[in-house]
Amino acid sequence: MNVLLQIDFPYEGPFGEEMTEAFAPLAQSIMQESGLIWKIWTENRETKESGGVYLFEDMASAEAYLTMHTARLESFGIRGIRSKLFAVNTPLSRLTGAMV
Repeated sequence: MNVLLQIDFPYEGPFGEEMTEAFAPLAQSIMQESGLIWKIWTENRETKESGGVYLFEDMASAEAYLTMHTARLESFGIRGIRSKLFAVNTPLSRLTGAMV
């Protein structure tokens, strides 16, 4: 069963191209995480928020990543981290174009 993890948090920037340049090494590191299928990076300059949506192979991998990533964000001084875990309904998701 695939699991979707949604994380967002207050973030002052950088955004856009500057964010891409600053976090490309982190993105490469994230792709090495156990059970991760993909990540979509999210950002909202107007509301000063950032985060991501992740697809994992299973709940155990998603929970382990959430624990590690929350600690990492907190070590950067980030507070107000919000997260949600969802089971993915693969048949319905495929009917609506998802690549799961």
